[in-house]
Amino acid sequence: SWSPEVALTRPDFKSCDQDVPNLGCSGSAFWLKLTVRNSSTSDQIVLHIPHPEIDELDVYEINEGQPTLIARNGQMRPLEATYPNGRQFTFKINLDDQEESTILIRAKSIKQLQIPLLAYTESRFTSVKLDRNIYLGLYAGMMIVLALYNFFIFISTKDNSYLRYVIYLLLVFATQLTFNGYTPEYIWPSNSFLLERSSLILTILTAIAATEFTKKFIQTNKYTPTLHKGIKWFYLGFAISTIVYFGPSPYYGYQMTQGIAGVYAFYTLAIAIRAWQAGARTAGFFLVAWSIFLIGTMVFVMKDAGVLPYNELTVLMMPLGSAIEGILLSFGLADRINTLRREKERSQAETLTILQENERIIREQNVLLEQKVKQRTAALQESNDTLKQTQTQLVNAEKMASLGQLTAGIAHEINNPINFITSNVQPLRRNIRELVEVMQDYRTLDPTVAAERLKAIRAKEEAMGLEESIAELDDIIDSIAEGSSRTAEIVRGLRNFSRLDEDDLKDADLNEGLRSTLAVLAPQYRDRVEIQLDLGTLPAVECYPGKLNQVFMNVITNAVQATISRPGDRPRVVHVRTTATDERVRVIISDNGIGMTEEVRTRLYDPFFTTKPVGEGTGLGMAIVYGIIQDHQGDIQVESTPGVGTEFTIEVPLRHQRSNQQRA
Repeated sequence: SWSPEVALTRPDFKSCDQDVPNLGCSGSAFWLKLTVRNSSTSDQIVLHIPHPEIDELDVYEINEGQPTLIARNGQMRPLEATYPNGRQFTFKINLDDQEESTILIRAKSIKQLQIPLLAYTESRFTSVKLDRNIYLGLYAGMMIVLALYNFFIFISTKDNSYLRYVIYLLLVFATQLTFNGYTPEYIWPSNSFLLERSSLILTILTAIAATEFTKKFIQTNKYTPTLHKGIKWFYLGFAISTIVYFGPSPYYGYQMTQGIAGVYAFYTLAIAIRAWQAGARTAGFFLVAWSIFLIGTMVFVMKDAGVLPYNELTVLMMPLGSAIEGILLSFGLADRINTLRREKERSQAETLTILQENERIIREQNVLLEQKVKQRTAALQESNDTLKQTQTQLVNAEKMASLGQLTAGIAHEINNPINFITSNVQPLRRNIRELVEVMQDYRTLDPTVAAERLKAIRAKEEAMGLEESIAELDDIIDSIAEGSSRTAEIVRGLRNFSRLDEDDLKDADLNEGLRSTLAVLAPQYRDRVEIQLDLGTLPAVECYPGKLNQVFMNVITNAVQATISRPGDRPRVVHVRTTATDERVRVIISDNGIGMTEEVRTRLYDPFFTTKPVGEGTGLGMAIVYGIIQDHQGDIQVESTPGVGTEFTIEVPLRHQRSNQQRA
């Protein structure tokens, strides 16, 4: 907080025996006073401090005991507050030959503070700066070429080891440019946030990138699993030091980061050594490369600590080490490709040998297999024939089971009208006999005794109840006619329904098929289930009518049984409706029965699957339904909710595909 006038008069300046004053890391401001003598022929001297990690830098020239500010700079200073050369720690003083001038410098930084003050003539400074730019230009070119080369390999191989290496190279490059003052001078000269913090941020990012590359390149989880697990603690340490740096104490945060980074560098070295000992070939390349980089870093750190002199070699040792590291790691990645190629070739050779051996074995076994195939073919043919017979028997069994149910119902249904007829035969015979007997009396009547004979015949009529018999004849004949009509209707419906084995396509009215099916199923649902018909106007459908009737019978039978099985007094209803579109006919059969679970619905068409008790179902009914619909190129869908009911939607095309093919 001293003013330059106060600092100039302080008696406690200490003499420095170092060529480059090394003031350590304290975060305090230091005042330096020195005398500059011009021993050249030039009348102007260029003073340069090639150490960019200074937060605040003020340079004064003492004239007649009064300090005059000739330079103001530093990473924590706004760009507009710096002069005369922006971020360059370079300033000029005018001195004649052998003339002296006193220079007063105020410097402050939370980082390692060194003041390597160099004096040049302007031409010499230009030459030195050019040489330095050439060195760093070569370094930049090398790092960019390495990054591009490995990026192109990544594009070709899709191996993210190369992408991680490219990111690491770019971060190392950016870090070295920052340490040498090029990013503050050329890239972000006006960004105060990055000027102050870029070295720490880049140090942490570089360490993380190096770690991620190392983990992939060396396969630390495979060769050094224990050390691999320890990496997370360093990540935690970096996170804590970053919080401290951006929070309560930038000074201690910076020191913590530098300390953790130093320990972590040697931890990474230990990982490489252990992986190399475990047989990781890539670890050998990494070990050499990382050791060279560490040597460069250690030289740079010892230069900061004052152990080694501050010169061009020690200043550029870290970029040099990182460049050599980059080259060696690129060799390691290239060797990794060669190793993978050799392993692939070896694997291909082993595979070829195995294939040749397998080919020999196959040839030997083919002879045996051909003999066994012939034997098995005969056995399979026999089994196939047996299977077909069994399948036919099962399908026929299902048909017979359905016909058995129909036979029982039809027999009962026909028995009722037959009873009407048989029960009226005897009364009809009696009444006709009485009429014939009376008519015979009238025919044999003698005209001479007609009056007395007519009285006797009338008395006989009254005794027989002939008037009642004549009236009864109409009722008997009506009853017989109704019975015969019902019998004819049942026979007609049965004839329409029972075309199950027809193999020819025919145009059929599906509404008529539904009515016939309901007629033959009537004994199963009469007085138990209400059948609601909502039959729309349908065009003729080219189909196998008998087979579709079997579909209707199976689905309606299941619907009737489902509604009968439902507990409760709610009305039991099966609803059948039909609709038509331009190309298809749809039949929807719904009920309010017990419904189906999802498990039952998914297995509905599986052969032999049934929810009925043993002995009451074969499990083939719905499988046959599905097969018939498929034969018609149709579709069948089912929606069901347990306890609510089930709805089947059956669709068949108007024209059968086989018929279309025949027309084509």
